[in-house]
Amino acid sequence: MKIKIIILSLIFFVANLSYAQLKIGYVDSDTILKKMPDAIDAKTKIDATIAEWNEELRKIEQQLKDKKDDFEKRKLIMSEQTRTDLEKEIFALDKQIVEYKQKKFGVNGELFKKQEELMKPVQNRVFNAIQEVAKEKELDYIFDRSGDVIFLFAKPEYDFTNIVLEKLK
Repeated sequence: MKIKIIILSLIFFVANLSYAQLKIGYVDSDTILKKMPDAIDAKTKIDATIAEWNEELRKIEQQLKDKKDDFEKRKLIMSEQTRTDLEKEIFALDKQIVEYKQKKFGVNGELFKKQEELMKPVQNRVFNAIQEVAKEKELDYIFDRSGDVIFLFAKPEYDFTNIVLEKLK
């Protein structure tokens, strides 16, 4: 008897789940970030920093090129000691370039930290606004159209990007 009640309850529960309709929406976070002044300011600061670092890197690379050119022109008339010293300088500059790139642009480099510092607050605001819209519209899921999820088709009425943008204003 208990087994019959459990089975009937389970069947009733599964039947109710099949009638429940999921409410799904999506946003385009790239569009949101392109229209947010805070995100635009953060991107401008990051781009300026990258430009500054690239200019510094270009100078070091030019020094390396000049040293290599000088070495190639004069290597036949240099003493063994001068040649060795110049090769060490070239090697040191080459190593400095690799270290600079890693320090600035590497996996946990300064660029990553700068992006985290400037973009994290903006991303948190967007995330909170998306959550508010999901609660207000009683949505079960909200996907990000600009992320790794590929939408082959999506009805515009399920696009909540503009509503999220309004929340952020």
